[in-house]
Amino acid sequence: MILSMPSIDKAIADFDNALRVITGQTLASRPNPALTAPDGILDVAEQRHSAGLMRVNHVGEVCAQALYDAQGRFAQGESIKLQFAEAGREEEDHLAWTAERLLQLGSHVSLLNPLWYAVSYALGTIVASLGDASSLGFVSETERQVEAHLSNHLEQLPLQDAKSRAIVEQMRDDEIAHGKAARSLGSTEMPVLVCKMMQAMSKMMKTVAYHI
Repeated sequence: MILSMPSIDKAIADFDNALRVITGQTLASRPNPALTAPDGILDVAEQRHSAGLMRVNHVGEVCAQALYDAQGRFAQGESIKLQFAEAGREEEDHLAWTAERLLQLGSHVSLLNPLWYAVSYALGTIVASLGDASSLGFVSETERQVEAHLSNHLEQLPLQDAKSRAIVEQMRDDEIAHGKAARSLGSTEMPVLVCKMMQAMSKMMKTVAYHI
């Protein structure tokens, strides 16, 4: 089967977007919340810890981009597609902010970003195939877990690392809004077993991404 030109163009655009996400070369549409935060002094251990946490957060946004791209592409309702696109733009802000902060901390994005993106895109495709309600339910549960995760990071980040804290706080606000939007569009509740599997996968990813 020969692809039409629009299909080829879309495939090229998707590949370019994935490459930018994986390499941390995305651009934010909103100002970085860290711009107005004071630049606190961190010792070597604190800087390394902040970098590990922000790398985990960057990986989370790589996964979010892949999930939203896949779920948006295979969503059935137009309003659902629009919500995934809007949420994806805000997640791209998070990607840019966390990548910038990692550079400031003298660190780098995860070396396993291609793997995180591929796995998440496949998962998003599977979830989308179950229908819009289930796809939105997956978003709602994901954002609930991410909110808890970011709250935990706010407790772990050094108090003087105001720049990282400002980014994480804005990310948490955005994720809460994404979860509410998914529920307002008719999400279904995820089975308990699925929620526990999501938590287990997230824990594995966070453990690895903190170091690599």
